[in-house]
Amino acid sequence: MKLLKLVPDDTNIDFMKVRNIALILSILVTVASLALVGIKGLNLGVDFIGGQVVRTTFAQPVAIEDLRSRVEALDVGEASIQEFGDGKTYQIRLPRPDGPESQAAAITGKVRTMLQSQYPGVTVGAAEAVSGKVSEELARDGLLAITLAMLGVAIYIWFRFEWQFGVGALVTLGHDVALILGFFALTQLQVDLNIVAAFLAVVGYSLNDTVVIYDRIRENLRKFRKMQIVPMLNLSLNETLSRTIVTSGSIMLALATLLIFGPDVIFGLTAAILLGTFIGTYSSIYISAPILVWLGIKPDSFLKIEDKAPNLAGSDGAVV
Repeated sequence: MKLLKLVPDDTNIDFMKVRNIALILSILVTVASLALVGIKGLNLGVDFIGGQVVRTTFAQPVAIEDLRSRVEALDVGEASIQEFGDGKTYQIRLPRPDGPESQAAAITGKVRTMLQSQYPGVTVGAAEAVSGKVSEELARDGLLAITLAMLGVAIYIWFRFEWQFGVGALVTLGHDVALILGFFALTQLQVDLNIVAAFLAVVGYSLNDTVVIYDRIRENLRKFRKMQIVPMLNLSLNETLSRTIVTSGSIMLALATLLIFGPDVIFGLTAAILLGTFIGTYSSIYISAPILVWLGIKPDSFLKIEDKAPNLAGSDGAVV
């Protein structure tokens, strides 16, 4: 039985032909993403800003505007209400009140009483509360985890390959993280500890794909010492294309299924990893590889002096 091949052995796609266009596009999208984060901000969850969250499920679909007006009428502060797709499930996030914990419990009780009296058949879940001090620690630790992961990746690749590869990996990861942040700023999906886990998963996947391509580039640098760097990069990308498509495709297929049919509570987590997988696949081809050209890598850049010498001599031994 003949094996199915998604990518023929003689595939020769000229990825590097559009590397400058891809660079401009990546810069524009990255700047736009960071601008969105600065202008709109992120919809930080209770994990990061403190406060209380009440999850409710109604017997019939409820208009979010009607629910918001009823909650605001209780004078419990500026509430943030998020719908989970079907018009029946909502998450009500309340600001953290100044004062003792009993005051926070009283506010939650007031909201619970209103919901049960005005919406027959409603199911009100237990309120989750996070203090301001804990939320600040979670935000700091989450940011620190992502930063250290990116720096660790760059240092690892630097020692395994060369510093140019480490810079390429760090730029690639920065690009991926910036675009996902822009996505959350645009959609205003809630950013909580689950999303931090998603960022770390995306960093890990992007690193995995980048290392595979870099390893093949390093092998070809040793094998084809007279080949120009751009054709060599194209060769390496085409040689790893089958693995890239199979791995990324299977992951995105599973995540897309989970996004559509999975529970609402992990919607943001699934969306972040799905988008990150797509972006990571793109960046491993159009950022990780082309950046080696922009950093001045040549086929003989990493050869020892004695290995370069034969290339400088003619057939009669005279230096040419």
